[in-house]
Amino acid sequence: MAIPAQFDAKTIENKWYDYWMKNNYFHSEPDHRTPYTIVIPPPNVTGVLHMGHMLNNTIQDVLIRRARLKGFNACWVPGTDHASIATEAKVVAKLKAEGINKNDLTREEFLKHAWEWTDKYGGTILEQLKKLGASCDWERTKFTMDPDMSASVIKSFVDLYNKGLIYRGYRMVNWDPEAKTTLSDEEVIYEERNGKLFFLKYKIEGSEDFLTVATTRPETIFGDTAICINPNDERFTHLKGKKAIVPICGRVIPIIEDEYVDVEFGTGCLKVTPAHDMNDKTLGEKHNLEIVDIFNEDATLNSFGLHYQGKDRFVVRTEIAKELEENGALAKTEIHLNKVGTSERTKAVIEPRLSDQWFLKMEDLVKPAIKSVLVDGDIKLHPARFNNTYAHWLNNIRDWNISRQLWWGQQIPAYYYGDGKEDFVVAETIEEALALAKEKTANSQLQTSDLKQDVDALDTWFSSWLWPMSVFGGIMDPESSDYKYYYPTNDLVTGPDILFFWVARMIIAGYEYAGEKPFTNVYLTGLVRDKQRRKMSKSLGNSPDPLDLIEKFGADGVRVGLLLSASAGNDIMFDEELCNQGKGFSNKIWNAFKLIKGWEVSETIPQPESSKVAIEWYEAKLQQTLAEIEDNFEKYRISDALMAIYKLVWDDFCSWFLEMIKPAYQQPIDKPTFDKAIEMLENNLKLLHPFMPFLTEEIWQHIAERTPEEALIVSTWPEMKAFDSKLIQNFDFAAEVISGIRTIRKDKNIPFKDVIELKVMNNDKVTTYFDAVITKLGNVSDIEYVSEKVDSALSFRVKSNEYFIPITGNINIEEEIEKLNAELVYIKGFLKSVQAKLSNEKFVAGAPEKVIANERQKEADALAKIETLEQSLLSLK
Repeated sequence: MAIPAQFDAKTIENKWYDYWMKNNYFHSEPDHRTPYTIVIPPPNVTGVLHMGHMLNNTIQDVLIRRARLKGFNACWVPGTDHASIATEAKVVAKLKAEGINKNDLTREEFLKHAWEWTDKYGGTILEQLKKLGASCDWERTKFTMDPDMSASVIKSFVDLYNKGLIYRGYRMVNWDPEAKTTLSDEEVIYEERNGKLFFLKYKIEGSEDFLTVATTRPETIFGDTAICINPNDERFTHLKGKKAIVPICGRVIPIIEDEYVDVEFGTGCLKVTPAHDMNDKTLGEKHNLEIVDIFNEDATLNSFGLHYQGKDRFVVRTEIAKELEENGALAKTEIHLNKVGTSERTKAVIEPRLSDQWFLKMEDLVKPAIKSVLVDGDIKLHPARFNNTYAHWLNNIRDWNISRQLWWGQQIPAYYYGDGKEDFVVAETIEEALALAKEKTANSQLQTSDLKQDVDALDTWFSSWLWPMSVFGGIMDPESSDYKYYYPTNDLVTGPDILFFWVARMIIAGYEYAGEKPFTNVYLTGLVRDKQRRKMSKSLGNSPDPLDLIEKFGADGVRVGLLLSASAGNDIMFDEELCNQGKGFSNKIWNAFKLIKGWEVSETIPQPESSKVAIEWYEAKLQQTLAEIEDNFEKYRISDALMAIYKLVWDDFCSWFLEMIKPAYQQPIDKPTFDKAIEMLENNLKLLHPFMPFLTEEIWQHIAERTPEEALIVSTWPEMKAFDSKLIQNFDFAAEVISGIRTIRKDKNIPFKDVIELKVMNNDKVTTYFDAVITKLGNVSDIEYVSEKVDSALSFRVKSNEYFIPITGNINIEEEIEKLNAELVYIKGFLKSVQAKLSNEKFVAGAPEKVIANERQKEADALAKIETLEQSLLSLK
């Protein structure tokens, strides 16, 4: 087929993705091979592709394509998460726009709308991943609300409940007033914000005296049920046993004593609001205080808020401060830096709230997960510094609040048959629940209509913590062939922000249900940031549309651009120029391929010595790079692996190898050299394929007619072999010689077409093996080894070797001497300034080691340059 003049990513991406799909290369079934399995971190079902997804899924695709080339049975399971809070919020907003209130719907009616929304928008992100080249096993696509996935979640809940690990309790929880649901502790993000500290006056009952309390939340005074002082605080001994009157609402509350109060904070008097603060609740239980809940579920004030009823908490905060000031109850305000809990999903400020919720006991469940990562090393985090974060979270874990006041999600399988809090049973089906209820109550007349299922749904993470097992049916059928073959998986690629939410919980679930780890390695990517180090987000408007980038630079260009700067765990300072660099790399490879295919091949001409040497060197260089690549992959340095390949192809293959073997203008190339050039190109394509799948498959298919079984995607990773490192070192020396010749040609305007002589004082006893290459690339007529310096010659040095190019009539010796003298004066002046710095004791004592080392290198370079210039002057005189 004809080779296009320019590489155009748009014309080939759909072509090759369709080809891969048509030939079912992505699909995996259990067989005799060793499996290599990755499960995708399931994105929100109604989400769209962003830069974080691009990075994460590019890395996964690199790993899975490499595993496929290495002969593993590669299986990458895609899927989406139902994202209870985010999706329900979107559906509620859609209904509101249509004039429908969620509260006016039955659960079944609402879920119908939610499924319609999911069917319309769900899966968009997976389709977008195909544009990136993601080679997922699409036949295995899972959704956390699929019937079998939901059944796995329900079975897990029942099992944990029967083991005594799940319980229902009345606890202080984190309430998201926007999503109108409780959150786990880990879903609360604490932010430092500047606020105000309000100093409020509470009258002492039966006197004109008052005490002062400092609070950041004056609106909560309606829930005050005590004032607490420290019994050891001598300032307040006169208040012991007395009562105070809450401003505005006039409630009389006791003054209690407890050493919990910090005498140094605020005024030393603490208002106690047991319904709205975790520590206050503890005090309330200890001192048997009344509990007054002042908030509705949307954080507006209820009837306890008197004339503020129905108003938002933050509106009330402003208005009540004004009222308190007007009636003399506000002593003063101060600016105060405070840590504010916000919802990880909706960003709303969290309200502590007392509520009946379901909890999972974590104390014993977490122990194997701690041991596997931090003691045995069965699971490795990359980079390892995240072990500290992991240890902190798991060693300080609290019981997991797993219930959510939502309808979108797996409904909690608890069935109530009476009015008491304990009048319930837990079962996978209502039929099983009925049998249990009859047994528990000894009432054989009970019917399913007498049972009422808990209205709450389970936390989305309670679904996704089963992901590596449930996608293979392992919860419902632990003996299934897929589960026994693919589990445990190999690598997990995810962001450090869900190291606890998801990664740690999957490890916990893996040991609880499978008795083993769910994966061996966890590669933690960094966050994608802009050039100003800001996290990319829609709100800041600093995040490019990934599909626009693919349109502009091609999928391969974007993949390379992202990965070139994506070392594990480190944030990426994204710049579109990186993608442009990736696009430039694509063009470089394409042009190299075109150059080779454009050569006329002769089966009769002999192979030049320079080509024979070049092939031996490049084969060694490729093997050296392959060893480096394997080491980088083993250490999960994906960016370093790409950079090694990038340098091999750009510098060694395109800039050196092709120049060494290129035939003279309009002359043919010998067939042995051409065949080796194709072989080396094919090896390069194999190494590049995981990173640049579209370009490499296009070139691979152009090189020769291939059957589907011979496609690049299912070819074989290059085999590692022993190589001669000395050969590589010798070429590096020869390359410096060639660079020296080219520099003189450029500086002295000696055209490359002009043949020159080269005389060498071989002080380093360097091999002459690469002389044929030096002769060709320097356009040297002859290399003569001499024992003395050559007069009337231009010279340069490589290490201790001296190289002389005899002067021809084209060079004006007087002008050359003048130039060299001028350069010598400049270099000596530069050396003097450097040595002045190094002789300054204050500078040497105070400067960083790197700066000192840099200055010493400048000194050494200048001395070497002076020696070379002086020798050149001697040879010209």
